[in-house]
Amino acid sequence: MSERQIAAVVVTFNSASTIDACLYRLRGATDVAEIRVVDNASQDDTLDRVQRHALEDARVRFIANPDNPGFASACNQGAADSHACWVAFINPDLMVEADTLALLRGHAEALGEAVLGVEQVDEHGQADAAVRRRDPDFAAMLSSPRRGAQLAVAADPQRQVQPVDAISGALMLMPRSLLQRIGGWDADYRLHAEDLDLSRRARQAGAVVAIVNDLRVVHLRGVSSRSRPVFVEWHKHRGLWRYFRKFEAGARGPLVRVGVWCAIWAHFPLALLSQRLRRRAQG
Repeated sequence: MSERQIAAVVVTFNSASTIDACLYRLRGATDVAEIRVVDNASQDDTLDRVQRHALEDARVRFIANPDNPGFASACNQGAADSHACWVAFINPDLMVEADTLALLRGHAEALGEAVLGVEQVDEHGQADAAVRRRDPDFAAMLSSPRRGAQLAVAADPQRQVQPVDAISGALMLMPRSLLQRIGGWDADYRLHAEDLDLSRRARQAGAVVAIVNDLRVVHLRGVSSRSRPVFVEWHKHRGLWRYFRKFEAGARGPLVRVGVWCAIWAHFPLALLSQRLRRRAQG
């Protein structure tokens, strides 16, 4: 297998509305040699659609989990079932252009070891603020849980490749050697914050974490999770608490640890209320 070939890993859960378009685009993408779909117990016809692609294209294989072990665990399954030297993790509601992954790989090769993503916009062209992130500021959470939970970093239009603390797990490309060296995704995260974790461990291993600002993809965002706002927010906050315990709690005193726990979970009902108000405003 060529050293420049790419394995695309897609984790699905009730993704029938977008998975066909996602896979058609991946099948037409430059240098994608393997496509692995890991399904976390979808209740719709996601798997039927994926199976049709597998029958049409030998590069497509799927793993059907009998339950939902979480996004990070499924990413590890897909990576382990592939062999290409480059691995791209791609959400099922994300639409790559034919040259996106190959161009991204070219930037990664120039940087040495790197974890790279791209600009993401919704179907209306609105940019996703969560593409570029900073590490969580737990000190800020103690004074203002809402402010401390805001991780977005603004795009720098002067930089083609913009290093950041962390990037969105909706699209990440990296060399397999780096993924293996840092131990893959942390499967103890169920949903959310696992991309913050992977980005931090990659940086600690000496890799560059960055967004290539002049590459853009459409991301329909959260198609499979819109009907589960409480579940999603619960695991976002649970993931932040795990992240704190893993990277920072050991250097903090007991009062700070209790304070961070309270700040994280004080933000939980605020996030649910914000979601409800946003849905009402949208109709």
